[in-house]
Amino acid sequence: MSDVVVGLDIGTSRVRAVVGEISDSGVFQITGVGTSPSTGLRKGVVVNIENTVRAVSQAVEAAEMMSGIEASHCLIGIGGTHIDGLNSRGVVAVTGKGRDNREIGPEDINRVIDAAKAVVIPMDRQVIHVIPQSYIVDDQRGIKDPRNMIGVRMESEVHIITGSVTSVQNIVKCVNRASLAVDEYMYHALAAVKSVMTDDERELGSILIDIGGGTTDVVVMADGAPLFTSVLPVGGIQVTSDISLVKGVSLETAEKIKLDAGCCWGALVEDNEEVILPGVGGRPPVVIPRMEICEIIQPRMAEILTIVHNKITPVTRSRQLSGNVVLTGGASLLPGVVELASEIFNTQAVRLGIPGNFGGLTGEYRSPDYATVLGLVLAAYEKRKNSEPVSNEHDRPEQPVFERLRNWLKEFF
Repeated sequence: MSDVVVGLDIGTSRVRAVVGEISDSGVFQITGVGTSPSTGLRKGVVVNIENTVRAVSQAVEAAEMMSGIEASHCLIGIGGTHIDGLNSRGVVAVTGKGRDNREIGPEDINRVIDAAKAVVIPMDRQVIHVIPQSYIVDDQRGIKDPRNMIGVRMESEVHIITGSVTSVQNIVKCVNRASLAVDEYMYHALAAVKSVMTDDERELGSILIDIGGGTTDVVVMADGAPLFTSVLPVGGIQVTSDISLVKGVSLETAEKIKLDAGCCWGALVEDNEEVILPGVGGRPPVVIPRMEICEIIQPRMAEILTIVHNKITPVTRSRQLSGNVVLTGGASLLPGVVELASEIFNTQAVRLGIPGNFGGLTGEYRSPDYATVLGLVLAAYEKRKNSEPVSNEHDRPEQPVFERLRNWLKEFF
């Protein structure tokens, strides 16, 4: 069994790779981190194979050089606007076949999960995850593990995440052409949940908002399982584009201004702060107040967060959430994003999602923009440690459905 695990997050603006090692004593450490600009994706979907392969190769090579290990296998994050989530319910009668009473066994749970999975999915889409939320036995709700209970009628509530077959295949193809084998793939917002949300937050009901370059992922967690997932086609690129258009600078210059002087909460900007705009076409540089940049960024970030708020309003009306709003992704690094989210969501329970300390290169990865790739590495590590099979719908070895889903809940949520 290899003691090296690799996570690969292929985003719209950047590709991030992380290498983790399991020591002889079983201690897990992050030993390599690599990143490279991503130009082959648009809104999380591959639009240029060659550019994506190049970005993946550069990120992985940087992580390999830092760790001194050559990677051969990885777990990749799947995202983009093609991802969709839905809730489903299955109902079966407890047979009690071969038993003296109607005691629920693994075969009954397999059947009820299969019944919940029996939803109409277009031919061009595939199931990526099926995650049990809870079970109902003879109208008794909120049951996490119904095995060995006595009942006549059993229901299962599950959350199903689907994606475009071609989009998933294109991502896998890019990774394979970069000389890496894909062990499995995982919806990257769930990976971010794993790395930045506490068990209490998942149980009480919390919202993860992952604001990436081209998309914003939203996951509502409740009772330890996803209740709602959605991908919005807006992200940090819109902020960069606004600066470029309003100030008449290139996208590269606008991105640098956003990173160096950006802010999305006016109260944090001092009156005397200034920003230098480089001249274009031989014009001299121009000095402007930093507040002008904030006045461009804040409305766009407010719009993104407002879209998220409106999207999850039907969920929050029907379900009381007592946890936190957790912000991750590169755009969450903008100063003032927590204050802005607090105002829009009308709560002080907002925080940045910073991954925990897993040893090794602590300073390299403890940032919200590494939440997804850290979650992928942790997922790969836990499966390797427990010798668990893959949790995707494709290429599974034979194992009872209930065991696979129970292990998923145990490890990820």
